[in-house]
Amino acid sequence: MAGRTTLSSSRAWAMIDRRAIHSQCAYILHSQPYRETSLLLDSFTRSHGRVSMIARGARRPRSALRGVLLEFQPLSLSWFGKGEIRTLTRAEWLGGHSLLRGEALMCGYYLNELIVRLLPREDAHEALFDSYQQTLSALGDSAASAPTLRAFEKSLLAELGYALSLGRDSVSGADLDPDGYYCYDPDRGPVEIGNSEQHRLNEGDPVFRGQTLIDLANDDFSSPRTLSEAKSLMRALIGRRLEYRPLSSRRIFKDLLEL
Repeated sequence: MAGRTTLSSSRAWAMIDRRAIHSQCAYILHSQPYRETSLLLDSFTRSHGRVSMIARGARRPRSALRGVLLEFQPLSLSWFGKGEIRTLTRAEWLGGHSLLRGEALMCGYYLNELIVRLLPREDAHEALFDSYQQTLSALGDSAASAPTLRAFEKSLLAELGYALSLGRDSVSGADLDPDGYYCYDPDRGPVEIGNSEQHRLNEGDPVFRGQTLIDLANDDFSSPRTLSEAKSLMRALIGRRLEYRPLSSRRIFKDLLEL
């Protein structure tokens, strides 16, 4: 009997060890209290995508995790378990990012909410992780927030399988005319509507200059009009992916601007 118990325990620990993940580069997207002393974390990891986990005892006054599990800071995380929620076993701060403040901080919350809302659990997107890391670094270094966010939104849509088609008119196949006007069909791409902003494919459809779409393809946001129209286009495309449910971070940012 004793031999069976020992063998059973050994097998159990072996199973846990096979499910253990060690020292993965990650960011905390969201955290909330769990029971009396723990935290429930939503993390974004480079090799395993979005992973939910419990940090047991992390809220205790003497927990080594209290000052480590910070949003917008690069971490090395280890965990084990199976199912939707894993158990955190180790967290280490890797350093390297400036703290986000003010508008940059609100932009960071916006990025995190997009990832939580749109990225499936445990679906690795290494290119998106790198883009997220670069975006946080740029925001921390006081880069202009609007073009920085537009570039990340493009990467996010591409990684989700909805990359923007910006090279040609989706109906005629012709190169985009910088002076032309286009609607953007999410399933096909740009559709020219002539040389007047008065035309629409459907009532209320936004219209974009050909130059705006060309600039967006090249991540060139030096033109104020391009920046404004790119924001409208990206908001419409991301809203469609969100099934038009509002983002909390966008509402909070708007409320702060009105104070």
